[in-house]
Amino acid sequence: MKKHDSIFILCVILFFLPFFVIAPLYDWYKDFNHLHGMVMSFVKFAILSTLGEIIGLRISTGAYNHVGFGILPRALVWGVLGMGINMAFIVFSNGVPMFLSYLGGTNATLLMNEPISFAKVGVAFAISVTMNSIFAPVFMTLHRVTDTHIIATGGTLKGLFRPIPMGDILQNINWNVQWGFVFKKTIPLFWFPAHTITFLLPGDARVLFAAFLGVVLGVFLAIAARKTIK
Repeated sequence: MKKHDSIFILCVILFFLPFFVIAPLYDWYKDFNHLHGMVMSFVKFAILSTLGEIIGLRISTGAYNHVGFGILPRALVWGVLGMGINMAFIVFSNGVPMFLSYLGGTNATLLMNEPISFAKVGVAFAISVTMNSIFAPVFMTLHRVTDTHIIATGGTLKGLFRPIPMGDILQNINWNVQWGFVFKKTIPLFWFPAHTITFLLPGDARVLFAAFLGVVLGVFLAIAARKTIK
């Protein structure tokens, strides 16, 4: 481990540590998170998922930042995407159990409020599979578009708000990697089980856990970037 890695880890620990050791601060976080879920979704994803991309950059290039990477634009985009993810959690965590009941199963909505059981795990898995099959590919492609746009505009906040050439970016995506690795491998092998765990958590903890998974996503993005280069 190099010196700048130690400094980076220390800074991350010092940033999050107060929330674990200062009770009033943690209580404020819980109250604010409960009352302003969408705002906190923006904040959580802006911080944690951007952190994941920084770690991914370190893995792929050996540096935590470079000219044109655009940490602030990425954080802004992740914040907006985080609100979309929170919305998806609400829609699918309520809609899928209702659909299962409609198909003739037990009352899956009530089941998700009961203690852990095989049946509850099954419902959580169904929610995860449905969400990641419908929402995740669109979300991942949109993120790829914004990521490409940020790089193309020099990683600046001003560049982020320029019109996005959607057609050109979509045509130039490496779909062999996007489909063969990002969709076909990470979704069923990682996101299906990871979000099954997510939907077994209390509602207030789901978005935070999903934001922590953004760190893992950063590693996946780094791997995908290497595959694209190859």
